[in-house]
Amino acid sequence: MGEEETEVVNYLRAADTRSTLEAVEAVGAEVQFRTGPVLRIQGVGLRGPRSAEVDVGNAGTLLRLLPGWLAGQVGERWTLDGDESIRRRPVDRIAVPLRQMGARLACRDDRLPPVKIDGAPLHGTAYEMPVASAQVKSCLLFAGLLAEGETRVIEPSPSRDHTERMLAAAGAAVDHEGDSVVVRPVDRLVPGRIFVPTDISSAAFFIVAALLIEGSQIRLEDVGVNPTRIGILTILERMGARIERDDLPDLDGEPAADLEIRAAQLRATEVSGAEIPLAIDELPLVALAACFAEGTTTIRDAAELRRKESDRIETVTAALTALGGQVEPTEDGMVIEGTGGLRGGTIDSHGDHRIAMLGAVAGLASREGVEVAGMEAAAVSYPGFEHDLGSLLCR
Repeated sequence: MGEEETEVVNYLRAADTRSTLEAVEAVGAEVQFRTGPVLRIQGVGLRGPRSAEVDVGNAGTLLRLLPGWLAGQVGERWTLDGDESIRRRPVDRIAVPLRQMGARLACRDDRLPPVKIDGAPLHGTAYEMPVASAQVKSCLLFAGLLAEGETRVIEPSPSRDHTERMLAAAGAAVDHEGDSVVVRPVDRLVPGRIFVPTDISSAAFFIVAALLIEGSQIRLEDVGVNPTRIGILTILERMGARIERDDLPDLDGEPAADLEIRAAQLRATEVSGAEIPLAIDELPLVALAACFAEGTTTIRDAAELRRKESDRIETVTAALTALGGQVEPTEDGMVIEGTGGLRGGTIDSHGDHRIAMLGAVAGLASREGVEVAGMEAAAVSYPGFEHDLGSLLCR
C-alpha cells in the first residue's frame, strides 16, 4: 500500500506468500528478490492498485484481507479466485460489513469465491464482530483507510494485532479504545523496513515435538511472541510444559524471544472462550498433546476450526483416532481422553498443511510411526518443514 520501496527481511518463501506476492504484482506492484530471505517491493500507493483478475491460490488470509483494500478503489474492478479448497472457504463475514461501508461485492451463492469487486466510495462504520477474527478485523481496517470518517471494529475478545502494529508503524491513525479498534482515513502509508520474526504457528510444531519425545531439549531463536499470538504457550504451560523464554528487543514493532523447551509430563486442560482466537491455528497441536496427557482435555468455542483449509474438527479427530487416540468431535471443538501416547498408523492430510505437519510430529512421538498421505501440503506454509524436523533427530 505504500508508494516507496518496502524491504521485507526474513521473508518465508512458501506457497501462500508466493500467492500474495503474485497478487500484489497483479495489481501493479513490483517485487524484487535479493539473496537470502529478503525482498523489496515497490508499491502502488494506498490508492493506486489497477484492475486485475487475482489468483489467491490456497491463501485464505489473502482472500479475506485484499478485498478491504480494493473495495474503496473507485472505478477499478477485480475478481478474486483460487484453488478448489479456497472455493469452499466462505467470505460472507467480510462481505457483510464491507457492504455496510458501501462496498460493491458479489460472491457465488452470496458467500463463496470467486469474489467480484467494483471499487466504490466507502464510508466509515461501527461494526461489532459476532466472532473474533483477525482476518475480518484487518479487512475492515484496510477499508477504513480509504473510507470517509471513522471506522470502528468492535471485538468480542482480542485477536492477533499484527495489522494494527504494522499500519501504525507505516503512519496510519490506529487506536485501541476498550474493546474497539479505530482507524481513520490517511493519504499515504510509508511501511519502510519490515522484519518478520519466526512464526509461532510454525514453531509450535517443534515445541510440541520436544515436549512429547522423552529426553528432548531444543532452542528456537527469534520467535514472534506477540501477546495476541502466544495462546499456545499459555495452554502448554498450563498442561505442564517447561518453556524458558529469553526476550529480545522488539523487531520493528513485534516482540520476539528465544525459547528453550524440554520434554515434560503433561496433564489435561480446558481451552475455551477468549483463549481460542489467541491459539486458533495451534489447536490441532493442543489435541495431539492432549493424547499424551493425563486426564480429559476439552476444546470448546472453536467452531472457527470448521472454516479452515479443512474442517479441522473432523480432520484432527479422524487423524488422531486413526493413530490410536480417543477423540470425540463436538459442534465447536473436541474432547480428548489422554492415554499416554499414540500407537501410530496412516493418516490423510486432506490437503491441509497443518494436518500434514501434525502427522509428522505424531509420527516421531508415536510407538510405531505415522505415514502421512499428502505430506506435500506442508509446503503451503512451511516448505522446509520435513528437512528442519529431520535435522533435530539424534542419529
